[in-house]
Amino acid sequence: MVKNISIIVAVIVVAFLVYAAASPDTFRITRTASIKAPPERIYPYMSDFHKGDLWSPYEKKDPAMKRTFRGAESGKGAVYEFDGNKKSTGKGRLEIIEAVPPTRVVLTLDMIEPMQGHNIVEYTLEPNGDSTSVTWSMTGKNSYLGKIICTFINMDKMVGGDFEAGLANLKALVEKKQ
Repeated sequence: MVKNISIIVAVIVVAFLVYAAASPDTFRITRTASIKAPPERIYPYMSDFHKGDLWSPYEKKDPAMKRTFRGAESGKGAVYEFDGNKKSTGKGRLEIIEAVPPTRVVLTLDMIEPMQGHNIVEYTLEPNGDSTSVTWSMTGKNSYLGKIICTFINMDKMVGGDFEAGLANLKALVEKKQ
């Protein structure tokens, strides 16, 4: 009896590990919001880490987070290092690697804690009449450990929820300043 239960448990564990291994090797999380303003009014908030505290949901998650700014003041070459609560923000580094005013900002996100990761974050701004479609996306490689974690935690929903909150904050900020 115990032998049969052990075999069943082993088969379930192996099936789970095979399922995780078959998951996609990359991920992409994307959210879009419409903001009633031209891209030129929105772009400065995306390309200047010093303005992140005005709209980023991560700034509000850990007000005691340590922040360090390096490199350029804004745009390409600007660097933002953060060291916060492992449950809310963790520790990592953002660097703007491409800035195309007023339509696109691309960053590298290097997470150190609670889990290492190297991702690309992109903000795109597309004019649409009297509004702008603002898209916040993140792409990266999904490690085997990441694949296992993603079978239990819906990362798209969790991180996507943060993106939605950030875009809502940005929308309120920009539309209020009209």
